[in-house]
Amino acid sequence: MRRSIATLLLTGALIPQAALADTAALDVAAPFEIKGADPVLSGDIFLKMDVMETLVNADTSGALLPGLADGWTVSADKLVWKFHIRQGMQFHDGSALTAEAAAFALNRSKAKEGILAKAPINAITAEGTDVVITLSEPFAALPAFLAEYRTGILAPSAYAADGSVTAVIGTGAFRVTKLEPPMTLEAQRFDAYWGGAAKVPAVHYTSATRAETRALMAEAGDAELVVNLDPASVTRLQSVAGVAVHSVAMPRVLLLKLNTALPFFDTVEERQALSLAIDRAGLAQAVLRYPAAASQLLPPAVGGWHNADLPPLDHDPEAAKAAFAAAGWLPGADGILEKDGQRFTVELLTYPDRAELPLTAAVLEQLFREVGIAVTINATNSSEIPAKHAAGTLQMALFARNFGLVPDPVGTFMQDYAPGGDWGAMGWENDAFTAAVRKMAAEGGSDAEKSALAATLQAELPVLPIAWYQQTAAVSHSVKGIVIDPYERTYGLKSAEFAELNRLCTP
Repeated sequence: MRRSIATLLLTGALIPQAALADTAALDVAAPFEIKGADPVLSGDIFLKMDVMETLVNADTSGALLPGLADGWTVSADKLVWKFHIRQGMQFHDGSALTAEAAAFALNRSKAKEGILAKAPINAITAEGTDVVITLSEPFAALPAFLAEYRTGILAPSAYAADGSVTAVIGTGAFRVTKLEPPMTLEAQRFDAYWGGAAKVPAVHYTSATRAETRALMAEAGDAELVVNLDPASVTRLQSVAGVAVHSVAMPRVLLLKLNTALPFFDTVEERQALSLAIDRAGLAQAVLRYPAAASQLLPPAVGGWHNADLPPLDHDPEAAKAAFAAAGWLPGADGILEKDGQRFTVELLTYPDRAELPLTAAVLEQLFREVGIAVTINATNSSEIPAKHAAGTLQMALFARNFGLVPDPVGTFMQDYAPGGDWGAMGWENDAFTAAVRKMAAEGGSDAEKSALAATLQAELPVLPIAWYQQTAAVSHSVKGIVIDPYERTYGLKSAEFAELNRLCTP
């Protein structure tokens, strides 16, 4: 709102109620930079800001719901899916949402290596009011894939002749009026929105990568919603009048990715030894400031993917040293482990977009040093992780991975571990695991089958889980209706409203 309502209320300035209602904007501050207009790049932001939508939606428990498609069917042989497009809808440029427009957008997403490139799709076409997706083999996870942000539907006019996206022209409750990557998105209420006009006239998004900056914005009233708070900010904002701090458990995990092709991590025993060096409970309490130590990859809330029967990941530095010694890694003159003339020195790549990551990296550096591993921290852009993965030069990377971006986690497992991907395993392949994940994506899977996959990851540790996340946000008392979504699909902006404005406008 940029102080517009808060300042007016405090000063008693005489502004006509209609003018106030027409000019107020709800401001959102988050750490994530806008990388461009393409949903493949920044669709997560467009989805949460309610400027773009997907064919399939999901609620805050991850259950699938109709979106731009009001229903779908699958053929008896499971190879042809039909998604019926809601009728009477329009894009922000006034053009009609049609099956042809939706199919066009999905084909462009698939061509740009969006998530649909991971599905066994032969063709995406339009037949009347249906988007028809023809598969080469059954794929039960398809509706969940169509809820992921990279499948967001934009108008045909949003694309240049070469298929690149030149503007964000969606169907959401707000239409984009300004897009200035990497920092700014501004949008106004779209009165023709199919779900009913939003209650706030405008929304603004600001990328503020520093946690301290975002906390100050919440404290000063410069943003009504501030997400991804660091623990110090949470503590401070809890005592600030006019601001409420919320947290919710979510399927995001703090992970240490390893290049298992390197001699440091190419055996299960070495990876298990590295895991034993990590004090997860102490780290979570010291850095995240809540008891969130990851005993395995996924938390209990993620259905059958959490295996309650697995022995938890332990912290035992003496056992870690013994395991490394058994693998041939012995301390040199300076205490750093050596094997066959090679010192155990590695680069740990992370990024500052999430304030806890550099802090966690610093703690890991000390924990690993205690068992004889020298770590150099490189805090850089998050894009360096997939870039170095592709180049084969990544050694270790610390990051947060959300297993709820595709509401069915099997979609993320397909990308990350079946076989490895940018944000998952590197140099690790398990044919049985890959086959089981693909079978589950095709046919669905039982909790027992999911638990078996969790057990494989726990046994082989292609990545090291460190902590389970809570989503934290500061919400101004001046607004109501904001949603803290554990699946990070929405902020609830289309139903949010200004509480003060209601009081001002009450006779």
